[in-house]
Amino acid sequence: MDIQLKRGLLDICVLAAIKNEDSYGYKIIKDMKPYLEISESTLYTILKRLESADMLIVRSVEHEGRLRKYYHITDQGIGRIEEFKEDWKEILSIYSFITREDTCHE
Repeated sequence: MDIQLKRGLLDICVLAAIKNEDSYGYKIIKDMKPYLEISESTLYTILKRLESADMLIVRSVEHEGRLRKYYHITDQGIGRIEEFKEDWKEILSIYSFITREDTCHE
């Protein structure tokens, strides 16, 4: 898969993982696991990028004597998910165009 496309898809997946409730790194990985595998290093790179883009905010909370970072999606992050949904319609249309000959030659 094209690296830029995959990067964009992973960003959306991380935003979707925290869309309904704030979450932390390990839980995000666990929640995404049924759908895709993501390493901790990849996740934290994405989280930093999304924070820099103002799509999420971070707060630290003490948990069992340690600080745990919780991630919260912003309105800008929600907007990015909505943009992706619209973009996906176009991607599906392009996919249909590309694969249309596959059904014609069978």
